[in-house]
Amino acid sequence: MLKRDGRMLHNEWCYIGGGIEHGEKAWEAALREIREETGITEVRLYSSNQFEQFYSPVEDYIYMAPVFVGYVHEDQPVQLNHEHSEQRWMTFEEAKQHAALPGIDDILDFVEKHFAKKTPSKWLRINGENK
Repeated sequence: MLKRDGRMLHNEWCYIGGGIEHGEKAWEAALREIREETGITEVRLYSSNQFEQFYSPVEDYIYMAPVFVGYVHEDQPVQLNHEHSEQRWMTFEEAKQHAALPGIDDILDFVEKHFAKKTPSKWLRINGENK
């Protein structure tokens, strides 16, 4: 989990997220955001077959994004960019307790059940630069 240091969700714990740049596929954006926000480059990426969504009353829009799951070696150093002030590896329970927004706990429950407690389906593996 990463503690946000920017304007949006300042000082709140979140997992990695971000937008899709022009010409990018969603999974390419996920790998880019992982690299930009943590410096981690070796990732086995999977589609979770889930979506995160929330409504912003301030800006009056609905944010919807696919959720990806990345497996990384724990010995890769984490180097945060300017968007975050802290990082911490957490258990699923800890992450749910620290999560900034409602709904994140449901996503974490899903990821724990389908990606941590059992081997994910090979059909969800994303084949690209992350092979």
